[in-house]
Amino acid sequence: MADDVSVAELVLAARGGQQTAWDELVVRFTPLVHGIVRRYRLQGSDVEDVVQTLWLRLVEHLDDLREPAALPGWIVATARNECLRLLRARRRTQPVDPLGPGIDHEPPATARLDEEVVEDLDQAGRHELLLRAFAELSEQHRELLLVLVQDPPPSYAEVSARLGIPIGSIGPTRARALQRIRENPAVAAWIAAAADV
Repeated sequence: MADDVSVAELVLAARGGQQTAWDELVVRFTPLVHGIVRRYRLQGSDVEDVVQTLWLRLVEHLDDLREPAALPGWIVATARNECLRLLRARRRTQPVDPLGPGIDHEPPATARLDEEVVEDLDQAGRHELLLRAFAELSEQHRELLLVLVQDPPPSYAEVSARLGIPIGSIGPTRARALQRIRENPAVAAWIAAAADV
């Protein structure tokens, strides 16, 4: 399905049994889910367990969503809940070694390395979401943002000459383009999740 199909349209189509709509929901929102899961420092099979459980819950509750456009918020809340459920279950079953390292000990180097890998993956998820939101912008907004991020940045006079837009509208147009990216459902859900963690 096309990237310009709204979340609400995808949810309604998935409810109607369209496999392509379901596939597009998974493609669009898996980076968001992975980003949330990584914030809880889950790794390996735990990450996949939470991701699979989330999609299973969505299949079970797709018809229960009162507002299909609110799916990103539902995904964020459900991913958080699943992470917390898994962490609580792990705490109950994790044995404690009374002779093992105490709280004062330096974490092993592999733990620091794992955190770096998690951060890299987290950045990759954000990058994916931003690219999708960028692709949904109008051509004028995409062109303007691409010109403005060049190194070294061009002057507004150069931008105006290159794109054929008045100098006085460059800043406001840039602001509207960035606002549209922030309002993208997946990006907005990502921002909300980052603020809550």
